[in-house]
Amino acid sequence: MSEDKLLDVVDLHVSFDTYGGRVHAVRGVNVSVKKGETLAIVGESGCGKSVTAQSIMRLIAEPPGKITNGEVLFKGQDILSFSEKKMRSIRGREISMIFQDPMTSLNPTLTIGDQLTEGLIKHQKLSLKEAGKRALSMLKLVGISNAKERLKQFPHQFSGGMRQRIMIAMALMCDPEILIADEPTTALDVTIQAQILDLFKDIQKKMGVAIIMITHDLGVVAQLADRIQVMYAGRVVEEGNRRDLFYRPQHPYTRGLLHSVPRMDADRNVPLVPIAGTPPDLFSPPIGCAFADRCAYAMEVCALHDPPKTEVASGHRVACWLQDVRAQQAFEAGELPMLKKLV
Repeated sequence: MSEDKLLDVVDLHVSFDTYGGRVHAVRGVNVSVKKGETLAIVGESGCGKSVTAQSIMRLIAEPPGKITNGEVLFKGQDILSFSEKKMRSIRGREISMIFQDPMTSLNPTLTIGDQLTEGLIKHQKLSLKEAGKRALSMLKLVGISNAKERLKQFPHQFSGGMRQRIMIAMALMCDPEILIADEPTTALDVTIQAQILDLFKDIQKKMGVAIIMITHDLGVVAQLADRIQVMYAGRVVEEGNRRDLFYRPQHPYTRGLLHSVPRMDADRNVPLVPIAGTPPDLFSPPIGCAFADRCAYAMEVCALHDPPKTEVASGHRVACWLQDVRAQQAFEAGELPMLKKLV
């Protein structure tokens, strides 16, 4: 692992045993995060992005969940081998997480001040007075006015956007090196979403924390992410920097996501194009490419064999048989329809 790489997830597999059978939620995912960078993991609901994040934090309930294979290397150490006691010393202090719903993540019976200071008192052994000063400064950092009075209030006395700011402050209280944000803007209106995203950029600039942003909304990561990984059916199908993914997408699923999102520069008379079909059943995952049944360019090989990862440019990788030399030759010979260019 390079010196600037904080996290390296290698070949992660996670499954859940249910009454209906075993769900293969994450199937061979690789994730790496460097110091101070923002990685966005994007995909539709059920693709495995939140399960990946929870696995990094060792928050998968066992049973029914189980990490069946892989490594999660944090600073070169596999935290999957850590005891629960040692893992508790990592959570919140070195790797912190913001969950999807701030209202259900906050304790309604405790004041905001009590919830913010708890981690500092436990992990860093600060006095109540010192922890209170830190909580006050963090509330100010995340843009909550009249912070001293707000520390005495309860979660129900805050709006949704303010509760999300409190969750961000709580996650940053122990000055972690990695911040995982799981759908941090889902329940917020567009104006508040923009404010929260600006807040993430400001915090990263001031604190240098690495951010893993989990989202289904490509618009959320358009200006925030340094790198983007697109997940589908428990696997990463394409990854690259922001410019690669938005201007030179290679996987048909990535193109489909981009075509289904409204754009300010798009022709109003051209309708949005949804991705036809539904995701595959992960009780019995496909042998080949999981997107084959929904892909307009699927070939016979797509359903029979899992596509290898192809590096189309430095750091830009895609798992698709269309990148195979034989497919490219067939395009040039006119035997297969050319992919439409993304405007």
